[in-house]
Amino acid sequence: MVAMSGGVDSSVAAALLAEQGYDVIGVMMRLWAEGENRCCAPDAVDDARRVAARLGIPFYLVNYEAEFRHCVVDYFVEEYSRGRTPNPCLACNRHIRFDRLLGRARSLDTAYLATGHYARIVQSADGFRLCAGLDEHKDQSYVLYMLGQEELRQVLFPLGHYTKAQVREMARQWDLPVAEKDESMELCFVGDDDYRRFLQAHAPHSVRPGPILDGQGQEIGRHQGLPFYTVGQRRGLGIAAPEALYVIRLDVKRNALIVGPARELGRDALEAGEVHYVRGEAPPGAVRVQAKIRYKAKLASATWTPLPEGRARVEFDAPLRDITPGQAVVAYQGDVVLGGGIIRE
Repeated sequence: MVAMSGGVDSSVAAALLAEQGYDVIGVMMRLWAEGENRCCAPDAVDDARRVAARLGIPFYLVNYEAEFRHCVVDYFVEEYSRGRTPNPCLACNRHIRFDRLLGRARSLDTAYLATGHYARIVQSADGFRLCAGLDEHKDQSYVLYMLGQEELRQVLFPLGHYTKAQVREMARQWDLPVAEKDESMELCFVGDDDYRRFLQAHAPHSVRPGPILDGQGQEIGRHQGLPFYTVGQRRGLGIAAPEALYVIRLDVKRNALIVGPARELGRDALEAGEVHYVRGEAPPGAVRVQAKIRYKAKLASATWTPLPEGRARVEFDAPLRDITPGQAVVAYQGDVVLGGGIIRE
């Protein structure tokens, strides 16, 4: 079973597997959105159908609208209400793609679920390893850290050994109708890409104006609602000051936005919760890692210390400016994903 989106990556993944002799079926998930979800809009469905017809494989739609709204959209809203900045793709991978859809693949007695992610799975003597894709500009292992041994045993990432340019070229060689299709990077369930308007419409209780405070607790302005800001943000504060001010943290208890100069931004440690390890168990003690604090962040040297109750403490060799509660921190040892969790503080 190949999860198809109507884009070039999942289309080439399906084509590669068909060429390698697999008996392939294409499946697109119908997901909730206000209006149309970009991942399953009519034009995306049409594109996926045309690719399936070109490859001579069956194609089906499966409905996960209710599950998606509960596990992804409600999570997105709740995290913003708590003063965090969530990554909904992580929730989708955890609860929808590699839970519900993988379960559907198993119920149909298919051997594997394949996706168009740029990541690699390597089998070794001690189990399956999740590794970064060879194209460092497209590597998506960060959003897959929640996969464990049971999932990796039944998942394929056909694009992990290719670059985006090579994938485009293969699509042209196979004359796939999506070979030149642009990538979509927006929130798939927000119709106009304006998450602020979305939150006001779907969670007005989370958008309350309040004070902007400096490091000494002095009120120097008013904010429009904590969900409209994130750590490290400079623009949109509406404050005249002798030096540039940035969001340092969001104080949910006081509904206050704490700001300060760039020198106050850096933090050298964080605590993560909901930590998952790809091998299924935590390291016996502190380990050295390279860690990412956002999908597009650079790797940073750090010490990762497992804590009780699914938590971990990560101490960086040098302060990082944009450690943001709600985002994931993912640990690597070389190109192998150790695990990851959601940044709490």
